[in-house]
Amino acid sequence: MSDLSLSKTVEAAPPRQFDFDCALNTFGAWTLAILWALPLLYAIWTAFHPAAYEANFELFAPLTLENFTKAWSAAPFAQYFLNTTMLVTLILIAQFVLCTLAAYAFARFEFPGSNILFTLVLLQLLVMPDILIVENYKMIRNLGLIDTIVAIGLPYMASGFGIFLLRQTFKTIPRELDEAARVEGAGPLLVLWKVYVPLAIPTYLAYGLVSVSHHWNNFLWPLIITNSVETRPVTVGLSIFAAVDGGVEWSVINAATLMTSGPLLIAFLLFQRQFVQSFMRAGIK
Repeated sequence: MSDLSLSKTVEAAPPRQFDFDCALNTFGAWTLAILWALPLLYAIWTAFHPAAYEANFELFAPLTLENFTKAWSAAPFAQYFLNTTMLVTLILIAQFVLCTLAAYAFARFEFPGSNILFTLVLLQLLVMPDILIVENYKMIRNLGLIDTIVAIGLPYMASGFGIFLLRQTFKTIPRELDEAARVEGAGPLLVLWKVYVPLAIPTYLAYGLVSVSHHWNNFLWPLIITNSVETRPVTVGLSIFAAVDGGVEWSVINAATLMTSGPLLIAFLLFQRQFVQSFMRAGIK
């Protein structure tokens, strides 16, 4: 009798309804993903195929690396990559040091005006860097640093976003670890180095990816402050390389674009899990 009633209950169960909202969200996500990927796919196609196939999408079109060779020899990209690597390394090291000290002070020390100072730090996130270009240029000119790599990175060596992100991470670390380290005779800086920094490595990794990608692709400020090949980063060099008076070879330009953006794509693919997890831990969605 119980089996019969159970079978009737199963048969009487209402059919699963179609979730329109879920389907709409999925369709929208796939649409946006395809629209985002189309320019990248076109760049990859033209970079690895002869110029005759820029708009001729044949499945069995011949592959070639000649476009990369032409792009590399047409402009001093080796110097551009060296300048960009030095720039992002300089900025990242300065940001790690300054943001770590500031975030540790805001997270673990109580001093008069701390909330006001932290509010001022957050207000930095509302100020677009382009608004300060004129004042920054005057400051760099007065310091005599025009057309140097230091001049490109100096306005970005302190980051409000980095301070906020590390402060949120430091506040999640139990205070008992502080007390245990202080019992062993460790001072504030040693506690920071031995306790807080190792536990915040995923956050440092995620913030490092954000910082490197932003300053690797930064264009306007380096364009204004640099005048020579010896200091020009790769984005400015790529724009000058693409600005030709004659016909535009999209296959060569896209090959150069892939060369400049390739390191960032590889870094994100390698560290995407740590990148997402660190922002989730900090409460940022």
